[in-house]
Amino acid sequence: MEAAPRRALVSGGAGGIGRAVCAELVRAGLEVVALGRDERRLRALADELPVRTLVCDAADEDRVAAAVAALPGPVDVLVNNAGAAESAPLHRTSLDSWSGHFASNATTAFLLTRALLPGMRECDRGRVVFIASTAAVAGAPYTAAYAASKHAVLGLSRVVAAEVAGTGVTSNAVCPSFVRTPMTERSAARIAERTGRDARAAEEALARSSPLGRLVEPEEVAAAVAYFSSDAAGCVNGQSLVLDGGGVQS
Repeated sequence: MEAAPRRALVSGGAGGIGRAVCAELVRAGLEVVALGRDERRLRALADELPVRTLVCDAADEDRVAAAVAALPGPVDVLVNNAGAAESAPLHRTSLDSWSGHFASNATTAFLLTRALLPGMRECDRGRVVFIASTAAVAGAPYTAAYAASKHAVLGLSRVVAAEVAGTGVTSNAVCPSFVRTPMTERSAARIAERTGRDARAAEEALARSSPLGRLVEPEEVAAAVAYFSSDAAGCVNGQSLVLDGGGVQS
């Protein structure tokens, strides 16, 4: 009998990075389930790629439990990609913004990992990949809520790695600088609005903020996720891979 294909769950699956990750994992032969809040975007994704979709607010404990119960079988690869980003000086960062960042970036990863890790441990096989950020390893002005929540994501990835060490499960993080996604476009638009620059100039300023001198492409993030998800990375656990051209060396 042929072995069943490995199954991956990608949160934020219809976003810029999520879409690229889904495509890369499909190419690697995995059965992919894309999870997200926007049903319209998920339908568009399913029209492009052979993926299953699940509508779910991954920051809601009950909805995560229902989504996991609706899965067609065990999950071998979990990609915690759901997230949000806004910028503001610390003294102008509202509690709502702070709480929203932690809900979108950290709570989603916590709830999904907590729900799916026991099944991986039972099978003694699994990969958990967290999409963090260079903001998870270095502070930058005007990113208090975002950076703190991404530090939480990186910390969670390391805790999971420590708990699964010596098993067939691994936990790692990918930490890109600004990625060419709609989220980055929105960040550039906000900068343009506040500074009077045009959006293109604002995007170029973001690109120059790392030694790479350009935006990271979603496919580059997806390639890193695919490696951490592969059998070849079975000995890699508790690591963070920074994608910024050398600005942060860890």
